[in-house]
Amino acid sequence: MSKKTLLLFGFILLKFVLQYSLISSDYDLQRDEYLHLDQAHHLAWGYLSVPPFTSWISYLIYLLGNSVFWVKFFPALFGALTIVVVWKTIEELKGNLFALVLGATCVFFSALLRLNTLYQPNSFDVLCWTTFYFILIKYINTENTKWLFIGAILFAFGFLNKYNIGFLIIGLIPAIVLTQHRKMFALPKLYFALALGLLVITPNLLWQYNNSFPVIHHLKELTDTQLVYVDRLDFLKSQLLFFVGSFFVIVSGWLALLLYKPFQKYRLFFWSIIFTLAVFMYFKAKDYYAIGLYPIYISFGSVYLGNQLKEGWKRYLQPVLILIPILFFIPMYNAFFPNKSPEYIVNHAKPYQKYGLLHWEDGKDHPLPQDFADMLGWKELAIKVDSVAGTLPDLEHTLILCDNYGQAGAINYYTTNKKVVAHSFSADYINWLPLGMKIKDVILVKEENDDDKDRKTEIPLFDTVYFAGKRINKFAREPEISIYVLRGAKVDVNKRIKDEMERNKNYQE
Repeated sequence: MSKKTLLLFGFILLKFVLQYSLISSDYDLQRDEYLHLDQAHHLAWGYLSVPPFTSWISYLIYLLGNSVFWVKFFPALFGALTIVVVWKTIEELKGNLFALVLGATCVFFSALLRLNTLYQPNSFDVLCWTTFYFILIKYINTENTKWLFIGAILFAFGFLNKYNIGFLIIGLIPAIVLTQHRKMFALPKLYFALALGLLVITPNLLWQYNNSFPVIHHLKELTDTQLVYVDRLDFLKSQLLFFVGSFFVIVSGWLALLLYKPFQKYRLFFWSIIFTLAVFMYFKAKDYYAIGLYPIYISFGSVYLGNQLKEGWKRYLQPVLILIPILFFIPMYNAFFPNKSPEYIVNHAKPYQKYGLLHWEDGKDHPLPQDFADMLGWKELAIKVDSVAGTLPDLEHTLILCDNYGQAGAINYYTTNKKVVAHSFSADYINWLPLGMKIKDVILVKEENDDDKDRKTEIPLFDTVYFAGKRINKFAREPEISIYVLRGAKVDVNKRIKDEMERNKNYQE
């Protein structure tokens, strides 16, 4: 085995070891992770929240035992594969050993470590962006049209994972038009490749059509509730933080694309990042949507610096440049990861305030970073619901109805009672309601802002209505969650559930 291969395996092994050490046992899974995991039990070509790719991985996780180990394995795997693609890109650009190590180090010690801690579509999204750019480089170097077909298939899988990859194409097309590579638009095989990619994503497009394009509603809701708080200047500041230890390498890559003669044929990548960032800023996208842009520029920068520092006294700068991303990672390790208890974070808030991590999507500051707070109290909630469910004699005819998808997903993940299945009108759960079940009893799981704590709405509809318990965790994103029991339905609950489901769907449309 060559020295290069051993080094690459070393980075991969270290990646997995570090990813599993970045989350304290004080935390559960995060809200979105539960939803994605539940999709394994409802396989389809589309969902209200995400395209179908994540559900396929969730089904594989389910087959492997559904443990936290496997939940965290796949984002770590996608992060490791991103390092591999950057490594192979550097080799394709004729980078030396120093360039390989520098590029891998920069990608390793970056925001990807945090991104890869959560089981969400984002890790695979970054891998797809990086791999697509690598494929484009392969095409530029060979002009072999097979790479157009490979790129189309890769883009299709990226699209089936997260629609965010559409920004890649939006930014890339004008960049191609500005360079000599515009000639590829005259290639018939390009359009055959596009047709192949379209064929792969067609089932998802048909699902969107048959469900009145919920992605449009999702984007509108996102714009109204979250993106409205996005500041374009803060967006740019965040881009610096994502790869702060390797920003000098990224800038070197940009300059090399303009000034370094061997990179002249890759100049479209310089224009691509300008157009893509401009589109992100125009739509006030979340800052992390753009993370997939940068690994490829680390490849260019690493190769350029490797060539510039390979002779004379400049060689002694090589270990310094490799050390810089590691040194910048140290303060990141102390603030950007849920590796400290909630109590510790609250009592040592300054580093988190410094990086703006206590500022949530609602535009307000909170005691913990939002992702951290969203990883607390879920297991305890499931235990309490299990306890309440254990007091009821007929769970086969009992509906467990939650206010949001986080509650439902967490209960379904942590429950030890196979008869306990939580539901909700929230997110994808609205399509999974048990409409064929004859409902006699109901367990309600309610948010803190519930406006009917006395259950005046439900009391006339059931023989018995009572408060059964409360989950309290002052550090959780939902500090208080109440549990109520409704026994002996006097009305057709199924009809009321169907009517409510239709009202929610009409509202979404």
